[in-house]
Amino acid sequence: MRFLHTSDLQLGKPFGRAPAEARSAFQEARLDVIDTIAAAARQNNAPAVLVAGDVFDNSEPGDRVFRQALARMKAAPDVTWFLLPGNHDPARADGLWSRLNGEAPANVRPCLQPGVVELAPGCVLLPAPLQFKRSLEDPTAWFDTADIPAGVQRIGLAHGSIQDFGSSDPATNLIAPDRARRSGLDYLALGDWHGRRQIDPRTHYSGTPEADDFGRETTGVVLLIDLPAAGAEPLVSEIPTGRYAWMDAAWQLSDAASLEGLVAALAPGIERKNLVARLTLSGLVTLAERVAIHDRLAEHLANDIRWLDLRMGDLYCRPTDHDLAEIDAHGVLRDAAERLLALSAESGPQGRQAAAALERLYVEHQRAQRLAVL
Repeated sequence: MRFLHTSDLQLGKPFGRAPAEARSAFQEARLDVIDTIAAAARQNNAPAVLVAGDVFDNSEPGDRVFRQALARMKAAPDVTWFLLPGNHDPARADGLWSRLNGEAPANVRPCLQPGVVELAPGCVLLPAPLQFKRSLEDPTAWFDTADIPAGVQRIGLAHGSIQDFGSSDPATNLIAPDRARRSGLDYLALGDWHGRRQIDPRTHYSGTPEADDFGRETTGVVLLIDLPAAGAEPLVSEIPTGRYAWMDAAWQLSDAASLEGLVAALAPGIERKNLVARLTLSGLVTLAERVAIHDRLAEHLANDIRWLDLRMGDLYCRPTDHDLAEIDAHGVLRDAAERLLALSAESGPQGRQAAAALERLYVEHQRAQRLAVL
């Protein structure tokens, strides 16, 4: 048996922190990845795609997202999609999944109830759909007692965590980490963690097929699973599917001159248009250098890549006499700059606000000077 394992498409995800243009691009990429997965299934002779929960970001994704999802899956009639409700889109009565079940094309199989589903002759699927966003019960517990003849390959499909992360709230949707061994599964396809992770040779999280945040483990892949025979260890390989690469970098700067080399070396091998970057800057520079660094990144790099999340709160400036003279040699603005400089040395919010005000005063004065020349 050969199939693809994916999860957490979260179609309709809002990406609220990103600017409007980037949000639209990310949302469209999550729909486009359906086409990419279908192409990967055909190219690798894998007629089934198992989606381990969170097909949609919520239970009301909107008509366009809903219809686009079904239309794109329908456009690959030689691929059968097995869709599992997750914690973002649980199988509530008379909700999203009732509609999907009624409108799904023949090659889309919603898995709305626990039960044995035939994938192919000699191979069955054991789905563990979530009926609620949170449950204190292990949704895979029923796998242990499933009535399956000997010699038949068993594939589990579930959405949840195999680890309690120490929250004060009771753990929900918690799956036994040794469920594959307990239930005699040949493979357990899991969703919920957005990063790619292997729990044991038979238990894998695929991660989301299109990256959606910073700091994830490997994302933007689907898993190609080969099951040679019942009881044999599965062969698992990764197929790239993601369009956007999300990278996180921390740069410590002592001057503006070192910036160009860092920008040039940023994310080698990734097209700028497909790069999403979070840059956290720290260090101590002059006021003029801090302004130049901000302009270089916010006005140039930010327009080269898909989205730049720039964080300069820890990049402090020490204004020089020349910086202050640039604002005003002796006048009222110089007095204001001196007061802001003194306040900026204080710790806490007031110091940060004063530093930001001093930088703004410098920038606006420089702008006024340029306009005066024109």
